[in-house]
Amino acid sequence: MIAALPMYDRPELRADTDALWLGLRDALRGRGFDAPDTLTRDRDPWEIWQSPDLLLAQACGLPFRARLAGRVRLVATPDYGLPGCPPGHYCSVIIARATELPDQPRIAINDPLSQSGWAALHDWAQARDLALGPVSVTGSHAASARTVAEGGADLAAVDAQTWRLLIRHDGADPALEIARTPPTPGLPLITAGVHDPAILRGALAEALASLPRETADALDLRGVVHIDTHRYLAIPIPPNP
Repeated sequence: MIAALPMYDRPELRADTDALWLGLRDALRGRGFDAPDTLTRDRDPWEIWQSPDLLLAQACGLPFRARLAGRVRLVATPDYGLPGCPPGHYCSVIIARATELPDQPRIAINDPLSQSGWAALHDWAQARDLALGPVSVTGSHAASARTVAEGGADLAAVDAQTWRLLIRHDGADPALEIARTPPTPGLPLITAGVHDPAILRGALAEALASLPRETADALDLRGVVHIDTHRYLAIPIPPNP
């Protein structure tokens, strides 16, 4: 079996993410799962998410509803205690170098199948009748933020938890933030279809209860919540940028 927690797995948080996994691994083994010793970090996320050997992984909401739903099962959603967001929800931070945007601003997105980097930005622009201009696909939220900061794009949307970490660890400029999008269900934990999500949720609860406070604080992890799959599937899928 394989497990992965790639979405916020920064180098500075590697030891804390590993500590979280060790507690979760032992809780899973106590429930009869052959949980791996370590997290998988050397495979493409899509390969991990679609593997029949997947025990647990964190995904993005847009890939989940666009391609993975029906092939994997939703386990739970981590809660990062983000301001203005209900438990288990997150939003996107809209960043720009100027509050007055040009007509058809150039945008930087991490991935066309990103809820926080593209879908949320698309919806935010639509709500303001803002026509978006040329698109640069950067490959990561950090690269999108850097592209805007350096003048290579006028506008980007960054996952609010990632933005918090970019400010904390990379010295990102908080003044680039010009708005936040409405909250949506956060980045889900998924498993292969053969596993019972309720049992996995029990293991998560046990592991989090024993997680040292300093580790939880480093990860901004406040717990996990159960958000029904239909709440994810009800969010519209944006056009391909």
